[in-house]
Amino acid sequence: MNFLNYTAVLSIVLVVSTVWAGSDSLNYFTTLASLNGDWMLSTAEQQEGGATKKGPAAKLIGTDKTAMSFKVIGKGSAIQENLLPGTGKEMVSMYHCNDFKNCSQVQAKHYCAKQNQPELILDASKSNDSVIVMVCDMNTSLCNSDEGHVHMIKHQLSKDNNHLRTTYTIYNKGKFEKDSIYHFDRHK
Repeated sequence: MNFLNYTAVLSIVLVVSTVWAGSDSLNYFTTLASLNGDWMLSTAEQQEGGATKKGPAAKLIGTDKTAMSFKVIGKGSAIQENLLPGTGKEMVSMYHCNDFKNCSQVQAKHYCAKQNQPELILDASKSNDSVIVMVCDMNTSLCNSDEGHVHMIKHQLSKDNNHLRTTYTIYNKGKFEKDSIYHFDRHK
């Protein structure tokens, strides 16, 4: 990440911390904001499961092409995640707080290649300063349906902030179907 981008993210984090001082949601949103920038898929040896073995992800493994990116937008009020940008399987997740000034819940909407949009909420009991777990909002019809959808997104950031393990948990017919797991390295 170049100096200008790093400075911009740091400024946003400082502004957000001032607005949300004392809020637990600030910590989770700040962790998501720290992912700002481009991420490449790690080498094949680091991957697990089948998500990166075929399709567009397989073509990105071990290259310097962006496989996921995060961008802080809306004057720091939202974070846009793009998975597999520029491919036929590109997906976007938008993270935000339920209320920018009085954030009590981090929320997300995932725009999926399955052509649906599950709504997710932060599971604070499973999240910390390096792990963010977003679970399907069971107050929505898609999360309670038999339709295949992303039911959970879990981002696990390494201690050095340069490696990311992201899991997309898929449900189908109301039950767990599979985890699609990706390992990323921060683009330098």
